Amino acid sequence: MLVVMQSDASPEQIARVIAAIREHDLTPHPLPGSTRTAIGITGNTGAVDASAFEALAGVKECIRVTKPYKLASREMHRDDTVVRTPFGDLGPKAFAVIAGPCSVENEPLVMRTAEFLVSKGVRFLRAGAFKPRTSPYAFQGMGVEGLQILKRAREKFGIGIVTELMDTEYAEAVEEAADVIQIGTRNMQNFSLLKRVGKCRKPVLLKRGMSATLEEWLMAAEYVMAGGNYQVILCERGVRTFSDHSRNTLDLSVIPPAKALSHLPVFVDPSHGTGKRAYVPAMSKAALAAGADGILVEAHPDPDHALSDGAQSLDFPGLEKLLGELRTLATVLGREM
Repeated sequence: MLVVMQSDASPEQIARVIAAIREHDLTPHPLPGSTRTAIGITGNTGAVDASAFEALAGVKECIRVTKPYKLASREMHRDDTVVRTPFGDLGPKAFAVIAGPCSVENEPLVMRTAEFLVSKGVRFLRAGAFKPRTSPYAFQGMGVEGLQILKRAREKFGIGIVTELMDTEYAEAVEEAADVIQIGTRNMQNFSLLKRVGKCRKPVLLKRGMSATLEEWLMAAEYVMAGGNYQVILCERGVRTFSDHSRNTLDLSVIPPAKALSHLPVFVDPSHGTGKRAYVPAMSKAALAAGADGILVEAHPDPDHALSDGAQSLDFPGLEKLLGELRTLATVLGREM
């Protein structure tokens, strides 16, 4: 249920409604808007009696939310969410590019990449300190040492850090190093991990599970938001199908319904979605045209010798070319980069 306050409701009236919700053993979620505040209600196992709140001072109306993903739905929050970071906002106002190597391989690589990205106007560096790999013998990342390298890159170049959290053990360390915490496809339904990042103070980029439906994806976002962290970004990264011409099937058709049903920003990962660098530029531009709010793309100074996912990584000239093409397309579509 959503309790919509009157536009002139006082802070005291809002506080009284929040207290009343808690008195019914329910969880209130204040959602300030441009003209009025709404208060979402979760924690109920059955229907909520609207009459318990409709008569309270300052309440305009109570609206039942029919979607199982309440906090993530547009029924609960009509306006688009803009995720705020010290390095720029992520959301519908401007198409954002997050780029970098698949993994933190060494400090010179990260520093070189960060310097290049900043010089091209890219505000966020992506790189994994912890790498979930299909084979236990593949490079697993540098771990905590990799996080320290990412922190030094942020301090030196003033670039935001996007890196993956794989388990709750390293939640505090990743939260300290990251400006956006990534939850990978294999962990989309790791509910203990989702609950943990729900307590974090940093935005969460939630990748779609490789076999997840749109509703399952939004319900995973709901886990994070139910914990009190409303700064969630959805990221489509390809699903597993019968196709063998690419690593995964990048489901760009999910973007319009995701944005229709949810207020959360939607990003696309064309690198994992295709698995082949030759396809990344086309899918990046298609993501922009389909209405995505940004892309998460892998870039490496020497992809052929990368320790992980080199086949899907752009080299620096390739990324620079793509950025120029995206800017041209964004202008045609009336969007900003």
